[in-house]
Amino acid sequence: MFKRLALSAAAIGLLAAPAVQADEPEVAEKEMTKGEKRLAKMLEGRVAGEPERCIRTIGSQSLVQIDDTALVYRRGDTLWVNYTKTPDAIDDMDYLVIRKFSSTQLCKTDQIETYSRGGNFFSGVIFLDDFVPYREVDGEG
Repeated sequence: MFKRLALSAAAIGLLAAPAVQADEPEVAEKEMTKGEKRLAKMLEGRVAGEPERCIRTIGSQSLVQIDDTALVYRRGDTLWVNYTKTPDAIDDMDYLVIRKFSSTQLCKTDQIETYSRGGNFFSGVIFLDDFVPYREVDGEG
């Protein structure tokens, strides 16, 4: 979360600074990855809430792994997105082994290991970050 805020602040600073060489071609915006596009489609019409360290997992539907991007839990009408500290370790071809410290919650301190489906070999570790709730925007207003 801090990294995203720092990047946003840096981007605002760059936009506010005058252009040094106006005759250089503009840099094209970075194209979204397949995972980022998939997540953006899931989050259409939703707004982010305050990040939380833990989420309740009782009553939630299955976890969705979005390659190189995020983990997403659905609970009711809310999507809980964890961008993780190691998004490159997320691969939907792997399965997750989650070691939770609570039976009813998933927290950023819980341990997640990934294993290949093909041979059950250890393939990595996912370090969780805060969970960001995305709720549907009310149509009234």
